[in-house]
Amino acid sequence: MSEGEIISAEIADDLVGSKRPSIFKSGSKKMTAAVILTLIFISSTTLYFFLEEESVNYGKSMTFDQERTRSFAEDLVNLGHPEWKGRMSGSAEEQATAEYIANLFEELGYQSTLHTYEVPMHSVNSEPSLRVCEPGSVGNIGVAPCSPADFGQQITTFNHRIDYVIQGFSGQSSIMFGDDVEVVHLGDGSDDSLWESAVGKVGYVVGSGSKTGNTFYMTNAIEHELTAIIRANKDANCGNIEGDDCVPIFKGTNFDAISAANGGSGAPPNLAFIAMSKDAGEIFESVVINSSGRLEMIMDVTNDQELTIRVPCGTFYGKTEELVIVGGHHDTVYNGPGAVDNGAGTASVLEMASMFADYIENNGIPDRTLRFCTWGGEEEGLWGSRAYVEEMNSDLSTNLRLYINLDMNHVDIDLTRGNTVTLFTNHPEDYSHIKSLSSEYLKNNPNMADKYGINVRLLDGDLGEENGMPCNSDHCPFVYDLEGRIGRAAVCYGSGSLEYHTYLDEMTRFNEESLGISITIYSNYMKFLGWSNN
Repeated sequence: MSEGEIISAEIADDLVGSKRPSIFKSGSKKMTAAVILTLIFISSTTLYFFLEEESVNYGKSMTFDQERTRSFAEDLVNLGHPEWKGRMSGSAEEQATAEYIANLFEELGYQSTLHTYEVPMHSVNSEPSLRVCEPGSVGNIGVAPCSPADFGQQITTFNHRIDYVIQGFSGQSSIMFGDDVEVVHLGDGSDDSLWESAVGKVGYVVGSGSKTGNTFYMTNAIEHELTAIIRANKDANCGNIEGDDCVPIFKGTNFDAISAANGGSGAPPNLAFIAMSKDAGEIFESVVINSSGRLEMIMDVTNDQELTIRVPCGTFYGKTEELVIVGGHHDTVYNGPGAVDNGAGTASVLEMASMFADYIENNGIPDRTLRFCTWGGEEEGLWGSRAYVEEMNSDLSTNLRLYINLDMNHVDIDLTRGNTVTLFTNHPEDYSHIKSLSSEYLKNNPNMADKYGINVRLLDGDLGEENGMPCNSDHCPFVYDLEGRIGRAAVCYGSGSLEYHTYLDEMTRFNEESLGISITIYSNYMKFLGWSNN
């Protein structure tokens, strides 16, 4: 899920709770008594309900293959960077991932296309280095402190990905011990006077970015001509996934905002930005900020460029041009395997494509056209889905019936972290269908009902309103960027994603069983839309 500052919520914290809520929680003040559902259970295989006093037959329920879904996720993880594990957009790993998906669509019998777009994107060119040095005993008697001749110096080398990670649109850095660059503690970043004192220096910020955000830090650093920014995480995931530490998190920045702060010239090429863990930050403070220690910070990052990102799609053309699209992003942050974010969503898209390939073979051509896509460039600004919607806007504005987005639609293997998924949409008609299908899913799958909860919500407010669709994943352009209308979308978010945007987002956290909730419910609805006039 994207951490760019275009988002309105982090991991949809306002949408997903750790305790199972009522399935009939709407979250909308606009719902009226006009839509009343009377659920009738006919059999374990056929779904019916009354919608506005009309009986709706959803037919035989779709079923998903757990093992196949997990194998898709494992394939995606195995396509990651050999050292950093990620499938960062614009990289060879992202290209290989997109080609794997496009080839799979073709093998399944879909018309496969691979769209490419040139977008602003940074690249990590080589392993970074971050060290601090406490001068030795001879550093004050003519020998340069922290030089090779400084006897007794104490050097601490921080571990990349574990102790620190590069942030979105960070630039290059070549700070050496001998440069003796001053570091200014900026608190949580909210004190303007501290920024004014940091011109030409390194700024050190404490917090996860929740108070002001990475874009604020970056734009302030540009405007005050800082040399680098270091952010220590002391309030996110603390003591939950790695001892008592707070693991460093990759966070993005709003490219347009930092480009504007840089006079419209894109991201500044030599302003480095990293995040540290709590434990690493405390060492840094002890040695550098509260003592006479020195900083070495070598970052080989290129950010003043455009790179190619990819969007593979598989289409089965129906009897009409009206479209139902399912999507999820295949890219990850550079520093993590992305098993959950968003191996879970991409594997779900691939599983749904596999299920419908079989269904079409046995049931014939659908009335509506069905399309499956995965998006590159999500983590740095929804670049892929935005570019695709811009390219296809005429067709989408006319023909898109529903877009379904699957991003972290997953519950952690440890259910004590949370057992609920949230399904939400911005249209009352879709909401009614999804609510009914969710209820029937729990009724027909008692073992799942005992373990998991489903929260169904209607978010039909305007953009930016509390009850509006959040703009934090790839559904956003399908809702808000269509010409002449608001698009209809359905989304699933899961719970328990403490490893989000860290090196620990691995297959050990993966729970393929939980993906069956959104896959089954949305597949049943997609089937209903595909083979009906509704």
